[in-house]
Amino acid sequence: MANILAGDFRKGMTFEMDGKVMCIVDFQHVKPGKGAAFVRTKIRDVIAGGVVERTFNPTDKFELAHIERKEMEYLYNDEGLYYFMDTETYEQITLNKEAVEEAIKFVKENMMVTISFYKGNAFSVEAPNFVELLITYCEPGVKGNTATGATKPATLETGYVIQVPLFVNEGETIRVDTRSGEYMSRVQ
Repeated sequence: MANILAGDFRKGMTFEMDGKVMCIVDFQHVKPGKGAAFVRTKIRDVIAGGVVERTFNPTDKFELAHIERKEMEYLYNDEGLYYFMDTETYEQITLNKEAVEEAIKFVKENMMVTISFYKGNAFSVEAPNFVELLITYCEPGVKGNTATGATKPATLETGYVIQVPLFVNEGETIRVDTRSGEYMSRVQ
């Protein structure tokens, strides 16, 4: 396995620390006037999900963690379990709600998602950056009401509630940025 020094940390890099796989959310090289330089980081446990702040000596050595990412199709959920299929091998995997919680708000059946694996075990699901979803419920829009920044709640076909502009109506399909969970535009 390849090793990495804390002084070579970059955003998005994954490494093993204390038996856990950590991903670098943010980092900063600090060279104080007195004393030794250090690396201040925010790191996320990719399996458990918690973010912690840690400082490292730039010469601290860690083993790189190889994360495999695979495109898979979301099939369905049943009693808190979510089923996905590799469209090349037709192999299916099952994940619990904790692993899919963030992404599943924007994913409907038969949609392709990216699943991350570490040593053969799936641990997270990523929705595409932009998805098009149908609004199944929202208050009627008022013609000509384009007040800047005014929004109302709308329920998407996945059950997730999002804020949309006042002119958007039930039955319309909208484009959503899954990274921020925000309305982007109507789809014609």
